[in-house]
Amino acid sequence: MGNDHIRRPRRAVGRGGTEHSGRQERADRPEHLGRPEHPGRPGRTGRPEGPGRPEGPGRRGRLRGTLLGLTLAGGLLLTGCSGSDGSHSSADGAARGSGGYAGPLPAPNPTAGAGQGEPDGEQTGDARREIAPSPDYLSTFALDVDTASYGYARRALADGRLPDPSTVRPEEFVNSFRQDYRRPDGNGFSVTVDGARTRDEDWSLVRVGLATRTAAPDGERPPAALTFVIDVSGSMGEPGRLDLAKDSLGVMTDRLRDDDSVALVTFSDEAETVLPMTRLGHHRGRVHDAIGGLEPTESTNLGAGVRTGYDTAVKGLREGATNRVVLISDALANTGETDADTILERVSGARREHGITLFGVGVGSEYGDALMERLADKGDGHTTYVSNDDEARKVFCEQLPANIDLTARDAKAQVAFDPGTVRQFRLIGYDDRQVADQDFRDDRVDGGEIGPGHTVTALYAVRTRPGASGHLATASVRWLDPRTRTPHEESGQLETGGLDGDLWTSAPRLQVDAVAAYFADALRTGGGRGSALPGALPLSELAGRARTVASAAEDGAVRDLADSVERASRLAG
Repeated sequence: MGNDHIRRPRRAVGRGGTEHSGRQERADRPEHLGRPEHPGRPGRTGRPEGPGRPEGPGRRGRLRGTLLGLTLAGGLLLTGCSGSDGSHSSADGAARGSGGYAGPLPAPNPTAGAGQGEPDGEQTGDARREIAPSPDYLSTFALDVDTASYGYARRALADGRLPDPSTVRPEEFVNSFRQDYRRPDGNGFSVTVDGARTRDEDWSLVRVGLATRTAAPDGERPPAALTFVIDVSGSMGEPGRLDLAKDSLGVMTDRLRDDDSVALVTFSDEAETVLPMTRLGHHRGRVHDAIGGLEPTESTNLGAGVRTGYDTAVKGLREGATNRVVLISDALANTGETDADTILERVSGARREHGITLFGVGVGSEYGDALMERLADKGDGHTTYVSNDDEARKVFCEQLPANIDLTARDAKAQVAFDPGTVRQFRLIGYDDRQVADQDFRDDRVDGGEIGPGHTVTALYAVRTRPGASGHLATASVRWLDPRTRTPHEESGQLETGGLDGDLWTSAPRLQVDAVAAYFADALRTGGGRGSALPGALPLSELAGRARTVASAAEDGAVRDLADSVERASRLAG
């Protein structure tokens, strides 16, 4: 594979305050693989904003909506569905690595002096030499559990067209598939770090897998106060939009508990509160009547819908409950306020003050992915996409329980690569979730809100140094307890020996992740013709790999992935 897509590191300030170039000894600085730019998808700056709960430009809490999502967000409907043994944890400190490399030392605490992060020199006894890795050996990002990008890409391919490259986010492809990571017993995460060699010399795929505990039984979760904001504009009249939302809401209403509350807001050219916050109890018939009366009307004033939805949620706020706005829309705003920042400017104060989160459910063959993505980011939530009844059932059965409660707030991950064994690396995806390395332990900087039953996977293309042996990387995750806001960390490590196996004979779930990542990269950078990532296969061969793994695992979701890869291969020609 050629290396034309590799860029050298930017000039940076060295430890002594002097400027040095990327031509420094390779043992000191890695080369980074470039990542494609996506206009209109802003990255995270990592700067805290104002007092109280910081917002930050890349606020990761997404909540995307389809009515499905509604129920999803209502996630309460269902019961829950569904790290490495060497992981380490700490209440609020740096995680330690093993071997001669001290591990991540992820970033100095925000209150630390300028001297932190410098080498401490040799230590006696069993203590190891403490080495702060160069910033270029750190990769830091906010966690994310969105899956809408993959769902919408599948819909586009089923309709006979390649998806718009700007809507393809590899992490959402990978995170759409079931994993087999160890689950923690309590809140927070387990950490699994593994990988395998690709067939490109010295290149491997390294996987960082994070998992939260399984969802508690339905009766053990807090009550929910859900405000459903439903798009009833003319574009929602297409089959698979409003009709799907209505069916999903009806199912959700029957499955929620008596102590849950529901409000219903609709919007087209204007917004209307159809049903104020109502405790279900003996009022399910009233909720069903409100849902049954939904009909598509005129244009899409998304701004009015979101604004009225948040007003309704604040009025119906319940202490001790999960308060959530569920937005179900094709996000094709065409009247009133159509910019995500403008739309959420009026509601950000209520979001910070009351902790109301947003869940976005996207529907429709034409879908405003960019706007829904930004709304979810700014609304402290996440998104999914639904196009048929099967996906709706998946949302209700598997995803719903994972979207009601929270097990971690402001969760961020940082991977520290060992300069002695790693020459180059690239994080695949998470382009708009990047966090400044020094902000890993700054708890004022926003991260992702994650619920039970979730897994988060990050894949890295890593080029090891010839003949290198020993510690390769340490992955750390930091989060705040959802109730006490106490910070916690967990870490896991990987040695070069863990990469001895071939990717395509490795663990089946790692193979699925590789197929999903290569597929996404091909769609967003190669027009569907193929990925330029190390070890990538032609789409036709990728589909075969997916079919082999799907057969072995008897996994219908992986068979669907193989179908999508084959469609993309045919469309790309």
